[in-house]
Amino acid sequence: MESLVSTVRLLKRYGDRTVVKGIDLQINRGEVLAIIGPNGAGKSTTLEMVIGVRKPDEGTVRYWCQEPNKHIGVQLQTTPFFPELNTQENLRLFAAFYGVNITDQQLNDTLARCGLEGARKTDASKLSGGQQKRLAIAMTLVHNPELIFLDEPTAALDPRARHEIRELISKLAAAGTSIVFTSHDMEEVEKLATRVIMIADGQVRASGTLEQLKQKHQVHNLEQLYLTLTE
Repeated sequence: MESLVSTVRLLKRYGDRTVVKGIDLQINRGEVLAIIGPNGAGKSTTLEMVIGVRKPDEGTVRYWCQEPNKHIGVQLQTTPFFPELNTQENLRLFAAFYGVNITDQQLNDTLARCGLEGARKTDASKLSGGQQKRLAIAMTLVHNPELIFLDEPTAALDPRARHEIRELISKLAAAGTSIVFTSHDMEEVEKLATRVIMIADGQVRASGTLEQLKQKHQVHNLEQLYLTLTE
């Protein structure tokens, strides 16, 4: 399986506190990789180093291409919409940020892909929570990335909106997009992920497919694994 991103001994300190303690991880083409772990475990800091937002104090990040930012999309927990602009105007603006002159057909395709056709002229500030999450994901897709990062994409959403976002992630994966996401919802991870990495106390505590992890740690599901490894 082709590796898109790999890290070697990533380490990050804040003052005298080390929050990421020599993490090695690999992101493969075509997979849906879930990164799980407690709050403060180092997940977000690790992802920020992987996507280039934060510089590691030690270690390296290796990419499959020369200009990874042109081929990676990122949805953070808080996406800076321009509330005075409508859905399609936000998408056009974010495409311009990526240096893409998005065509009307590409815009329509992205709106349809994310279930936002009916909200194309709605101000971003007036979208529902689920629609705002879908718009945030649509913004990661305007430059047709090979790899996308989704940071807790269903957090604080109602059951219908969570279902819609999970369906969208499944469709993106089926279309060949490689996906990395974080989540505290173990049921969601079991439904979506092809591989799981657990980070706790700044270190990788477990890595593998769901079946591999259940067999290795003698548990029935991810929630049991989570509770066992975070005791």
